[in-house]
Amino acid sequence: MTKKDAELVVKYTFETITEALERGDKFQLVGFGTFDVAERAAREARNPRDGSVMQIGPSKSARFKAGAYLKKRVNG
Repeated sequence: MTKKDAELVVKYTFETITEALERGDKFQLVGFGTFDVAERAAREARNPRDGSVMQIGPSKSARFKAGAYLKKRVNG
């Protein structure tokens, strides 16, 4: 495989993962891990500069959970 072909494979893999997460779906790479979306509720926070209270709205965040094979390799 050429470097250019490898770059395309990686690009389209990331694009596929991104599109799945945009739809709210999970994306699993067996043995490697699972990507999904976590929803965060609205909350209050403090401004570190002046200590004032501010509201932070609800949001979504991408999350990754390592699979068994990856955990095993990382932990030796």
